[in-house]
Amino acid sequence: MNQPEGQGTISRGKSSKAKGKGKSKGPRKGRKKAVLIWIFFVVLFAIVCAVVGYLLVILNGERILSANVNKLNLDKASVIVDQNDKEIAKLYVSEGNREFVSFDKIPKKLQDAFVATEDKRFFEHNGIDLLGIGRALVKDVIARSAKEGASTITQQLSKNLFLNADKTIFRKGTEASIALALERKWSKQQILELYLNRIYFGKGQYGVKTAAKYYFNVSDLDKLELWQIATLAGIPKSPGTYNPISNPERSMDRRAVVLKLMYDQGLISLEEKEAAAKVVYDIKKASGQTGKYLTYVDYVLDEAIEKTGLSEEELRSAGYRITTTINTKAQTAMENEFANAERFETSKDERLVQGSMVIMDQYDGSLIAMVGGRDYQIQGLNRVTQQRQPGSSFKPIVDYGAAIDTGDYYPWSTVQDVKKCYGNYCPSNSNGNYLGTIPMKQAIKESRNASAVWLLNEIGISKGLSFAEKLGIKLEKEDRNLSTALGGLYRGVTPVQMVRAYGAFANGGTLQDPHSILKIEDSRGKKVYEYDESSATRVMSENTAYYVTQLLQGVVQKGGTGVRANFGGRPIAGKTGTTQAGIPNFKTTGNRDVWFVGYTPEWTAAVWYGYDKTDKDHYLKKSSGQAAAMFSAVMSKAMEGVKHKSFPIPSGLKDDEKLAGINGLIAAYSPEQVSVELTWSPVANEGMTYKIYRKVNGEADFRKIAETADPSYDDYAILPDQVITYYVTAYQASKKMESAPSEKVTITVTTGLEATPPPGEEGGEVDPPEESESPPESPPIEIVVPGGSPTPSPTPSPTPTNNPSETPIGDTPASPPAG
Repeated sequence: MNQPEGQGTISRGKSSKAKGKGKSKGPRKGRKKAVLIWIFFVVLFAIVCAVVGYLLVILNGERILSANVNKLNLDKASVIVDQNDKEIAKLYVSEGNREFVSFDKIPKKLQDAFVATEDKRFFEHNGIDLLGIGRALVKDVIARSAKEGASTITQQLSKNLFLNADKTIFRKGTEASIALALERKWSKQQILELYLNRIYFGKGQYGVKTAAKYYFNVSDLDKLELWQIATLAGIPKSPGTYNPISNPERSMDRRAVVLKLMYDQGLISLEEKEAAAKVVYDIKKASGQTGKYLTYVDYVLDEAIEKTGLSEEELRSAGYRITTTINTKAQTAMENEFANAERFETSKDERLVQGSMVIMDQYDGSLIAMVGGRDYQIQGLNRVTQQRQPGSSFKPIVDYGAAIDTGDYYPWSTVQDVKKCYGNYCPSNSNGNYLGTIPMKQAIKESRNASAVWLLNEIGISKGLSFAEKLGIKLEKEDRNLSTALGGLYRGVTPVQMVRAYGAFANGGTLQDPHSILKIEDSRGKKVYEYDESSATRVMSENTAYYVTQLLQGVVQKGGTGVRANFGGRPIAGKTGTTQAGIPNFKTTGNRDVWFVGYTPEWTAAVWYGYDKTDKDHYLKKSSGQAAAMFSAVMSKAMEGVKHKSFPIPSGLKDDEKLAGINGLIAAYSPEQVSVELTWSPVANEGMTYKIYRKVNGEADFRKIAETADPSYDDYAILPDQVITYYVTAYQASKKMESAPSEKVTITVTTGLEATPPPGEEGGEVDPPEESESPPESPPIEIVVPGGSPTPSPTPSPTPTNNPSETPIGDTPASPPAG
């Protein structure tokens, strides 16, 4: 039976579609099977590669371990030489720096501290910590370099025994292979025992027992206290940074981290953690070192670590040759003087008055010599890198140098030495004496605090801080106050920073990079580091440097606070500095720090004296003269045979300018006006004004009462029975210059009659005195108004005649800010 055409068509279409489906099923199943087969073989290949790779890693580790099982990676000492290639020290680590202790003699808490800090899954993994490696790789990718360690204790032992410290993927792989081999060969206890006996603890000390003896004088590890255990466990991460001698504060910070890890892992109680964290180091317990030039050698080692990125262990033991800038004659002279107890005050107990000194060649930044303390061989604390309050030795940096650098001030410019408060801050001269308007060179020579603060206030704190930063001393935000003018800093400065800053004044305005290393070569003679001489930068004009030098030369001349620094007829410039003891609930005139920083045309040096910790039983009785005397003693011997030079003199210097003083000052009482009329002879200079100063009986100091362009002034602010003394100065605002004070005249104000001068005088006019550095105050002229008996004028306060090096006028500022 015939079907309709449409239905047939539909039937054929379905049949065709069905046939099509049937035809495509076969090829698709074939493709899927091919993909599965391909994946199978890829996975199989990967498994084979992984197995082969794992076997190669295992075999490589076994091979290295078998070949080097007895290897000690400390067999070639590095040496330090001077510029003439003469050996001055060898950094070989002898067996005396390593003492083995068996596992059963290592206290459980000591083991726990190292495991908790270095590898808390030590007893769970098989030598490598995959979680730790993954975390390290992520951090390396983020940092775009191989910085993160994340090694297990076993891996660290592998590296210490057989590898260098190059942080590369290949080294990490080799390190892991050795770690796996170690884990198969030895038990966890054996690995931990070897690790604790081989790990480096800084200062040339290997192994936990040697470190305990060196840092704490503890031979029996069972007698270690928790704070000592945590300190030791914190050192291996960075031995040069976290050992308690080189950096006590950073070591205590690291100790706190270890204690927290131990607490978090349930190894100690909260009470134990808090008690151990409160202990302050007493570093005098450290055992002694031997050898020559110990401070200098340690400084070289620290600088080499910084410049090369190598570890201290590698630098000591891998056969490097380090060429330095040391001058052994100067170093020996310095060490001899610091060994002389007569150079220091006597302490009431075993805690010594400490000191440090560093000498630098200001023309290239070479560190010539340094001593870090009187007993450096015992303590190992390098005080040339420790921050202390600089006191008045900071004035050339933040006050006078900054002012001269503005171009508005010169050594002959005048400053105000007056008792004045700036808000709540009221600086004072230590002897309570104020001279009013004085030349800048007198203010710094006598180290007058009031003048320094006045000057910084005039130029602005920002200019002072900016100039200090140009000299390599970046101050804190807390230093944006006027106490900085007197060296009252938030954190302080180091002798190395001070010698660098003063060196820029000494060499004509260039800031050098202080350095002790010229070059470092490996055991094959390949150069791995060389000092870059282009690091010096000009930070001030030659004129500024020369004018500051002029000011500082006055400090060491007769009448200056640093007169004891002189030696050998050489040109010398410098500045003293002292800071108050500042002991809570204890009043004393003693000091916490004393300084002298100075220079000749050849070398610059900084000297610091003080106790490491100041308290009511440990503070300095004497002032900065002792530091100046140490400068003289060391430099005179160190510079024997060194050719004399002169300070560089730039061209285009301005001459020493002075304004003519005021003559002919006359004071007369006017009954009609009820005033004191002052007249004087005018000064023939353009833009001249006159400043009038007066002091009434009962007042301690003169104060400015007026400024006028006319050579006369009427003082109406008077009362009966007052004794008033006046003087006048000339002032030229365009040059910020003020003349020396005129002769003083005194008048006694009573009622009724006209004032007449005393016999033998004409209205108080006298001849001016001869100019001098610090003119003495002559008795003022007395003018008495009839109607009362003559009243003698108050006797002016004399300038102190004490030894200026021992009782400076302004070297002791107000207590610095907390911190």
